[in-house]
Amino acid sequence: MKKLVIFDLDGTLLNTIDDLAQACNHALTQLGFPTHPLSAYPFMVGNGINKLFERALPEGSKTPENILRMRAEFVSYYDRHNADLSRPYPGINGMLETLQQGGCQLAVASNKYHEATTALIRHYFPQIHWSAILGQREGIPTKPDPTIVQDILQQTHVCANDTLYVGDSGVDMQTAHNARVTACGVTWGFRPRQELLMLNPSYIVDRPQEIVEIVLGK
Repeated sequence: MKKLVIFDLDGTLLNTIDDLAQACNHALTQLGFPTHPLSAYPFMVGNGINKLFERALPEGSKTPENILRMRAEFVSYYDRHNADLSRPYPGINGMLETLQQGGCQLAVASNKYHEATTALIRHYFPQIHWSAILGQREGIPTKPDPTIVQDILQQTHVCANDTLYVGDSGVDMQTAHNARVTACGVTWGFRPRQELLMLNPSYIVDRPQEIVEIVLGK
């Protein structure tokens, strides 16, 4: 049994892609740049919003100044609209509740900026007692750097061997590897199974209930 499960947020617990796409397209429009179709965004997100803006801006416009301008427009819009269309994936609430009842500590480690990460978790999962919720913080490198996971291990007083890290992308699998925790990839998120397979996680699951079976043996 694992004592701690750390979850990625976007593409793992919540399907947030519509709200992310709308906020990014809003920022692009406000600054006079072309927008992108929804289908492009699953491969643009996952490395923090500054990297999203870099990918979204047209060639020749990917300057630090434009990234800062995009961030200002995006955050102002996203803070007001981040729950318009986002929803938990089917089975997520039941899985979290079962893990909590089984005595497992639960945490979130996201490359989404910290304020939005905490707001979304509190909004969609108020029934869950989270041992730690960390988003991307100023001065802390984004995943796959392991610092965010190491900070959670320190807060929860759980060792790496007793921890399962769950995410939907290659970045998440690299994060787990770098932090020396057990990696579990989920196939319902933004990235294809093949991306997960390339990183050789200990587990790949197709349903949230399978995480319960891994952690609690049920």
